[in-house]
Amino acid sequence: MPIVLFRVDERLIHGQVVVGWGAQLHPERIVVVDDELADSKWEQELYTLGLPSDLEAEFEPVSRARDLIDEWRRSPRRTLILTRDISTMRRLGEGGLLREEEVNIGGIHFAPGRDAVLPYVFLSSEERAELRKLAADGAVIQARDLPGSRRVELADLLDEGGASG
Repeated sequence: MPIVLFRVDERLIHGQVVVGWGAQLHPERIVVVDDELADSKWEQELYTLGLPSDLEAEFEPVSRARDLIDEWRRSPRRTLILTRDISTMRRLGEGGLLREEEVNIGGIHFAPGRDAVLPYVFLSSEERAELRKLAADGAVIQARDLPGSRRVELADLLDEGGASG
């Protein structure tokens, strides 16, 4: 089965991903793409503490994930790909690697320099530029915190579609 979800969520592996999206998509593997986390075994252990025994977690740097993405697409194991930030997802998708893939913006929280777009998405001007680059490389970007929530398209995230969050 191909990759079932590409998601940007600052919290990475947490209840909304494991329970909310997991119940809908039934992943067998979560791959966290994060350069720093890929080198930190103790942090990886923290993220995997509450995972069900039938859900495997892998942690890869962007460069290795780019090499493995086609293998994950061909694998019979249902795979959910997570990044902590938009920049990492954009680097993963650079050069069209995520062309026609849906990228879910799921949780980017308040920080200085970020403006509220949705209750669960706050974006800086740099993050908006990264979203534009990701879309220019062919990814289909939308936001939803949970599978049953209203889907918010990229134009609305960037406030270019005349709608407000």
